[in-house]
Amino acid sequence: GRVRLLGEDITGLPPEVVNRRGLAKTFQITNIFREISVGENVRVAAQSRAPASGRLTSLWRQPDVESAVKELLQAFGLAARRDDLAGHLSHGEQRYLEICLALATAPTLLLLDEPTAGMTPGETKEATTLIREIVQARGLTLLLIEHDMGVVMDISDRVAVLHFGEKIAEGPPDAIRADPKVIEAYLGGVDD
Repeated sequence: GRVRLLGEDITGLPPEVVNRRGLAKTFQITNIFREISVGENVRVAAQSRAPASGRLTSLWRQPDVESAVKELLQAFGLAARRDDLAGHLSHGEQRYLEICLALATAPTLLLLDEPTAGMTPGETKEATTLIREIVQARGLTLLLIEHDMGVVMDISDRVAVLHFGEKIAEGPPDAIRADPKVIEAYLGGVDD
């Protein structure tokens, strides 16, 4: 297959090039820099999109980078953990940090692969609300890969349902909830 982003074929491009074209993603298995601080994690991601200044130290201290770090840590409730090692965060906090890293690169398309995997029901509800609010506030397109139907229905404006690699339904959440093919495939049938 081919992958197109904003009409441009990005198939096989290196991850950093894809990111600079506007796509950021998180992974099902959390992917953060565990041995550096929470703030440094976000700073590294934000710097990847900062204009080059010729000197690493001046890039490190750029006001735009610092304001992005502060804004994201605040939005995800991680400001008080800024100087803690990322590996010391709880699982839910690490998931939030990974989303911060993706957002720090200023994407136009945010791809989240099971962003609430391993979270408690309370954390999942909170994360779902937060992700939806941030995506809307930033005007981002969100592509969500998720098996938790509650998360899908709470975050999404439009849902595509795949079953064994075939799209069986597409539409707004309310239409998907009532679709007989979706019910049959994922809920065991209309009569069950």
